[in-house]
Amino acid sequence: MSDPYLYSVKNNVATFSVNDPPWNLMSVHYIDRLEEQLPDVLADTDVRAMVFTGEGLDNFSAGMNLRQIPEGIKRAGSPEAFFAQRHRVLEMIENGGTPAIATFFGFCLGAGLELPLACHLRIAADTGAKIGLPEMDLGSVPAWGGSARLPRAVGRQNALDMILRARKIDGHEALAMGLVTEIVPIEELKSRAQVLGEEIAKQPRLAVQAVLATIVGFETKTLEQSIGDELAAVHKTLGTPDANEGMLAFMKKRKPVFNQS
Repeated sequence: MSDPYLYSVKNNVATFSVNDPPWNLMSVHYIDRLEEQLPDVLADTDVRAMVFTGEGLDNFSAGMNLRQIPEGIKRAGSPEAFFAQRHRVLEMIENGGTPAIATFFGFCLGAGLELPLACHLRIAADTGAKIGLPEMDLGSVPAWGGSARLPRAVGRQNALDMILRARKIDGHEALAMGLVTEIVPIEELKSRAQVLGEEIAKQPRLAVQAVLATIVGFETKTLEQSIGDELAAVHKTLGTPDANEGMLAFMKKRKPVFNQS
């Protein structure tokens, strides 16, 4: 049996791929491996960006493997502990200080939307994507933070419409809502995610981390708190080698080459 969790690094971009085609269900093993490896990846200064995708071109992920829930709860000790692990993993992605990019193609349902919602950038295939939180059709509700993060990404009305009606949207509607930043042909989607990751990886590392710390979670902060976060970011990056390089490059009218310190 092939490993349902694949990890690789190329040009300072780490890629995590669900390897259970065609549905690419997020198994208990996949989440266990993510929880185990993410702390090391986030602490690795050579990793400047992350991409979350799925193997093949059929589906990113049709969601959690529902058949594994009873055994997963038994292993975890309780339903609370089982879902708490998923929340920990997504919190690490969202607040770990390394930009995360998700790809939407084919079915992106339940956990297949909730994990990308913890990412900082999302791109979608221009055809075939079916993105949604269909838990209502199962007599339940989102359990990996979907009902908390979706309204922050697309607004209250769009989130309610999608969740209450178990409605699936395509890449074009996701772009109109602001859920994704761009749509590209399916055959170019993964390479585009890699290029986007490499572009971000070339940015000054401390400045990238400071921007994430300022903007991620701003919805729960006052304007004054966010301005305070920005001032802290300024102090963190002021006078660093990368800041000096950026200013020198500007004066000499050339592209900066950051040392990624």
